[in-house]
Amino acid sequence: MSPRPAAAKSDRSKGAKRPPVKLAPGVAARVAAITAVHAVFAEHRPADTVLDDPHGPFAGLDPRERALARAILGIALRRHGQIIDALGRFVEKSLPRKSGHLAAILHVAAAQILFMDVADHAAVSIAVDLASQDHDARHFKGLVNAVLRRLTEGRDAILASQDEAVLNTPDWLAAGWTKAYGADTARAIAIAHLEEPALDLTVRSDPALWAEKLEGIVLPNDTVRLVGHRSIESMPGFEEGAWWVQDAAAALPARLLGTVEGKAVADLCAAPGGKTLQLAARGARVTAVDISVDRLHRVRQNLDRIGLDAELVAADILDWHPGRTFDAVLLDAPCSSTGTIRRHPDVALLKRPADIASLAKLQADLIARAVDLLEPGGVLVYSTCSLEPAEGEIQVQRALARLPLRLVPIEPSEIGGLSELCRSGQLRSLPTDLPATEPRMGGLDGFFAARFVKT
Repeated sequence: MSPRPAAAKSDRSKGAKRPPVKLAPGVAARVAAITAVHAVFAEHRPADTVLDDPHGPFAGLDPRERALARAILGIALRRHGQIIDALGRFVEKSLPRKSGHLAAILHVAAAQILFMDVADHAAVSIAVDLASQDHDARHFKGLVNAVLRRLTEGRDAILASQDEAVLNTPDWLAAGWTKAYGADTARAIAIAHLEEPALDLTVRSDPALWAEKLEGIVLPNDTVRLVGHRSIESMPGFEEGAWWVQDAAAALPARLLGTVEGKAVADLCAAPGGKTLQLAARGARVTAVDISVDRLHRVRQNLDRIGLDAELVAADILDWHPGRTFDAVLLDAPCSSTGTIRRHPDVALLKRPADIASLAKLQADLIARAVDLLEPGGVLVYSTCSLEPAEGEIQVQRALARLPLRLVPIEPSEIGGLSELCRSGQLRSLPTDLPATEPRMGGLDGFFAARFVKT
């Protein structure tokens, strides 16, 4: 059993049947988690494709079941390496290709046995039942029972023998982070990824008031960080548009454009829209451009909820010719998203080194296009939610060498006094930044940003 997902050779083409969705309480949550784990490992798809599917297993769950399913899924993905190592001690041969959801059933059950406060007998019996109901996995229900019972017996010894930072981090990512940040920081990043992060909100005004109402804290950059997750739509302030969800690090790049009131600002690759909202709230005349019509629809919904407006354009930026230039451009470029592994642990499983190279080429092309859209003397902020220097610092070096740009250093006073994030005049946040006594309340998404003026 490999910690890396198989290539995208979908079992669906082989006629494999998904486990049934309409099941008893508690069981349905496991089915949803199994479906998402199978999507990541066997079909090489992001877990969000299952989470956001309006007809998928998560959609039919009540809030309590959905919360359980998401908790199981989070553990199954964050601790994937440890789970695979543990199961591998009792599964001597590779699982047959035509075994349905067998691997995902074992993985989800092991996540509960090893890392969750779930009765062992419940985890085992539900897994055996689900294997029995899977057309291709039912032949292996005896294996499921035997492996999981042995896992419960050896749990403590197995966990004591494992190095969680090493097992849950793909070698190529660990090597890159070690080269970029040093061995100690690379290990700390890997450990930080094992904690589910808190929920961050950008508020339109009075962060202290909303922190009190929502039982959260105010971070140095005025982001409100909540102690516990809850239903977003039911929280105070949602309906009246007092805030929107946005990681504290993701809220920093828009601030680097300075005073934008009355200025024409292009927000390129704008979805999911947090930066568009920030700019519009500060009085900018925003043109938000994204290639995805569906994602722009969500931006429009948020603009309407908050009571703001912006021009939304569905277009490929490389082919977009608006017939005018802008006073400022914010380019939050498509990237590997390795800075968001805390929130999306499947990123560590789905990305490959070749993805970094292809994305870096696209980013270079987008920077050049952004310069074309900018007035002489205008400000360009380039950002990515990546921990990879090829998508950050190296990209800046290459842009300065070939484009009419001058780097403008970022000052701590512009980002809430967070001087540790200002590295060589550029913004670089890490999951280890902003430490807290309670690990979940600390950390930031890994983000990079640089600011230029067009010469």
